[in-house]
Amino acid sequence: MKAPKEVLLLSHFIPLLLLLPHSVLSSDPPFSCDSSNTSTKIYRFCNTLLPIRQRVEDLITHLSLEEKISQLGDRAPPIPRLGIPGYKWWSESLHGVSDQGRGIHYNGSIPTATSFPQIILTAASFDTFLWYRIGEAIGTEARAIYNNGQAEGLTFWAPNINIFRDPRWGRGQETPGEDPMMAGKYAISYVRGLQGDSFRGKGTKGSLKASACCKHFTAYDLDRWKGVDRYSFNAEVSVQDLEDTYQPPFKSCVEQGHASGIMCSYNQLNGVPTCADYNLLTKTARGLWGFDG
Repeated sequence: MKAPKEVLLLSHFIPLLLLLPHSVLSSDPPFSCDSSNTSTKIYRFCNTLLPIRQRVEDLITHLSLEEKISQLGDRAPPIPRLGIPGYKWWSESLHGVSDQGRGIHYNGSIPTATSFPQIILTAASFDTFLWYRIGEAIGTEARAIYNNGQAEGLTFWAPNINIFRDPRWGRGQETPGEDPMMAGKYAISYVRGLQGDSFRGKGTKGSLKASACCKHFTAYDLDRWKGVDRYSFNAEVSVQDLEDTYQPPFKSCVEQGHASGIMCSYNQLNGVPTCADYNLLTKTARGLWGFDG
C-alpha cells in the first residue's frame, strides 16, 4: 500500500525528533515519551524498540492536517497535546557554530563558539584529517550549546559543497573550491566529524551528535547578477557536466559521508526547480545513492 503524500513528506523531518534528546526548559510541558507523561507514553511512537519508520508513521496518525502542515517549515511549533516540543531546523555551522540561523542563541552562559577559517582557506590545506577534526569540534560545541539549553535544534545547514567556478559569486568562500573530487573529500570528512562518525566511517548507525546537511543540491553558484537572481535562475547543464562536475560532491556526501540531510538549491536545473525534481531528489539521491535522511 502506498503511503499518503503527507506521510512521505513528514517522514523526511520527524525521525530526527525521535532520535534527539529533548531540550529541557522550565516552561516546557512534559515531553511526550517521558515516564512522567502518563497521557502519551503509551503511544507506539514512544516505543524505542520499534523501527524509526514505524514510530514516525504512528506519530503522524495522531496529527491533524493543520498540525502536519505546521511541521513543514524551518520553524516547527510545539504540539502540547502530544507533548511534542517545538523545533528549529535552521542552524548554521559552515566554519563554526553560528547564531545566524534561528536555532542557536548566545544569550546564556555560553557567549560564543570557535570560529575556524573560511572553508576556501581550510580546504587549501588539502588535509582531510584536519577537515574532519574541525567538523568534530563544531559538532561537539553544537551539542554542548544544545545541552546547555541555548539551542532549539541540532540540524546544521553545512557543508556548502557547490562547485566554485565563477569568482564573482560571493558565497564561493563558503565552499572548498572548484574541484569536484576535493569538494567530495571535504564533504565526507566534515560530515563524519560533525555527526560523530569515525574518520574512516565506522560510527554507530542511528546515533547522531549533530545533523549535517550538504547544500545546495545542485548546480548552484549564483545569488544575484544583472537582473537574474537565485530564485529564478535556470542552470542549463549538460548530462556529462552534471555527472562530472556538480554531482560527485553530493554523491560522496551521501554514500561515504552518510549525511543525514540534503538541501535542494534555489534554482532550476534544466527548467525544473530542484526542490520539485523527482529525478534528482528521489531517483538519484534516494534511489541510486541510498540517501535515507
